[in-house]
Amino acid sequence: MNYKYTCLNPIADCGLDNLPENYTRTENLAEAEAVFVRSAKMEALPEGSKVLAVARAGAGVNNIPHADYAKDGIVVFNTPGANANGVKELVIAAMLLASRDIVGGIEWVKANVEDPAINKTAEKAKKAFAGTEIQGKKLGVIGLGAIGQKVANAGVQLGMEVYGYDPYLSVDAAWNLDHSVTHCKNVEAIYSACDFITVHVPALESTKGMINAEAISMMKRGVIIINAARDALVNEKDMLAALESGKVRKYVTDFPNSTTAGQKGCIVIPHLGASTEEAEDNCAVMAVKEMRDYLENGNIVNSVNYPACSLGAPTKAGRVAICHKNVANMIAQFTSILGNAGVNIDAIANKSRGDYAYTLIDTDTAIPAAVVDALAASESVVRVRLIK
Repeated sequence: MNYKYTCLNPIADCGLDNLPENYTRTENLAEAEAVFVRSAKMEALPEGSKVLAVARAGAGVNNIPHADYAKDGIVVFNTPGANANGVKELVIAAMLLASRDIVGGIEWVKANVEDPAINKTAEKAKKAFAGTEIQGKKLGVIGLGAIGQKVANAGVQLGMEVYGYDPYLSVDAAWNLDHSVTHCKNVEAIYSACDFITVHVPALESTKGMINAEAISMMKRGVIIINAARDALVNEKDMLAALESGKVRKYVTDFPNSTTAGQKGCIVIPHLGASTEEAEDNCAVMAVKEMRDYLENGNIVNSVNYPACSLGAPTKAGRVAICHKNVANMIAQFTSILGNAGVNIDAIANKSRGDYAYTLIDTDTAIPAAVVDALAASESVVRVRLIK
């Protein structure tokens, strides 16, 4: 089968090179089955769009209306963990920049560049930028996903006392954490105990503005707060007030805006967390792999609007993939339609997520077009794709 794809942002060649010859690039979004995107904001798709899936070469999907796309059976992927090391390294840099006032020292050197005795005057001036070390300090990591795990483990390696909080900590994540990381049962324990707090959670209704005046009031005086996740997680007006009062020593954010840029106590980085060559390459490779597995095999891995569901590579005579509403009796409908047509089922995988579900069915005989039409006729079915 042939597919057309489009890229709404530059996608690393090391990823796109993994697309075989039956994938053709187009600049026309309306005729593409596959869309690769990074930061470009996506809206409602053009009338008559053929898009089957969108792959975000990165973790955040705030630029994609994935809930709306789910209604049309468009699966949206992201690439969690592909950029984790790049973000982790930026967080380490942020801790050092905030604790040692390295930026202030560099700016002093620039301002005194014409001083012929700068080597001597620097010895007197440097006390203003001395700062503190991070070894022995308490680091709180809120969110222990792919990035949070790496930050927590790095903190341990740097000699910090590390506390982690994640109410949805997976078994895999727990295994990957250093045994010395203290797992807190509530976020308030992080707020009250830690000298450094770094946030690594998605921007949801439940997390937006979570670092606010109330949260800051529970923290130590002189705390350093780092946000390399999403700007919406921090109430930045509350943050500026806390910086002015001295409650917060430094605020490091990877999201420049008019509220924090140039403000005293703010170290604002121009969204560099996942902007390393390695991270962009990893995200591109992962996005292409996910897209191909879905289009060619019907398998879903790392979707944000449909459940993970896989039957591996199709080895039987037929395979059909069905996006549908998460309501009762759907499997019975599907098996009845196939049975009445004399199509024997070899394997079924069915998973649900919120309002939607996904079903893969392998069959011992080929699946006629009339059966595909019958499956699609149900008002609770969103999309049917004949994979094989």
